[in-house]
Amino acid sequence: MIKQDGTLELSLVTMPIPQPKADEVLVRVEASPINPSDLGLLFGAADPTTMRSSGSEGRPIVTASVPDKLMRAMAARVDKSLPVGNEGAGIVVAAGADASAQALIGKTVGIIGGAMYSQYRCVSANQALPLPDGTTPADAASWFVNPLTALGMVETMRLEGHKALVHTAAASNLGQMLQKLCLADEVPLVNIVRKAEQVALLRGMGASHVCNSSEPSFMKDLTEALVATGATLAFDAIGGGTLAGQILTCMEAAAGATGAPYSPYGTTTDKQVYIYGGLDRSPIILNRTFGMYWGVGGWLLFPFLQKIGPKAARKLQERVAAEIKTTFASSYTREVSLAEALTLEAISVYGKQATGEKYLINPNKGLA
Repeated sequence: MIKQDGTLELSLVTMPIPQPKADEVLVRVEASPINPSDLGLLFGAADPTTMRSSGSEGRPIVTASVPDKLMRAMAARVDKSLPVGNEGAGIVVAAGADASAQALIGKTVGIIGGAMYSQYRCVSANQALPLPDGTTPADAASWFVNPLTALGMVETMRLEGHKALVHTAAASNLGQMLQKLCLADEVPLVNIVRKAEQVALLRGMGASHVCNSSEPSFMKDLTEALVATGATLAFDAIGGGTLAGQILTCMEAAAGATGAPYSPYGTTTDKQVYIYGGLDRSPIILNRTFGMYWGVGGWLLFPFLQKIGPKAARKLQERVAAEIKTTFASSYTREVSLAEALTLEAISVYGKQATGEKYLINPNKGLA
């Protein structure tokens, strides 16, 4: 909750166990990842340097201050207690009378719908994704956001007539997933990272094109990779700074290098960067060195799923279920309980959104 005085307060609340309606299932949640979208809801615009801890070990309370200049942007959530957790997985322990719900009792399922940082969640049976036998909740915790984002990127590429992709922050869990997907589907992919060890990681997974933005040769390397792949569509997790403009500049240079005729307006090659993350909250800087045929826009998973419709979306989900331990496998740095997730030590790690520091919450950890 963000209070009227600009104080963010994070705490645990006791709620009654929900009772499933006829078409619902009750899921004992045993795994839910901390995604960047969850961090946005958890912390809002609070200043992390002002975080303080109180309460007890089992019932911690974390507070922080939201700067006055940012309170206007938080107006819609002031004095509202907002539950957190976009996705998760668990075991169906009870169900309503409908046959579709009863059929899921005892099964491991993936679920979405918010408030997943809860010990129990009720959802409609048709919103629970049954997972193959032998799948644990931890295996399936990140079944929705990252897998469907990766699939959505590839589907967007196809729908908009592009033939290859560029992805930034490519060593993330999502980036690794996208690399595996593109290898499986034979989609050319250009990965952009910022550390030598991240280059090695992706190369070890079979990536053909990995460009290090920290290297002096970055623009040259990126242009060569774009010439090789023909990529004209990028998905950018960074958001701010110069990277989106650099990608467009290299796309224009690659188009010129492959024989596009000269024009004072630049090439007629369609160049598009979609920003889907905000690791850098600074302004987007575009130095107009890429002609007139380009676009920078936002991309969100749920509007994409609405665009393709429920039948196509369910087909993508079924692919995720079938490949949850291979193409769409996720890894985590640490599993924590709800109380452990609210320690300043844990927040200092997962709050950085750093590659290789993804936390998994088990709301029932340590409980019988």
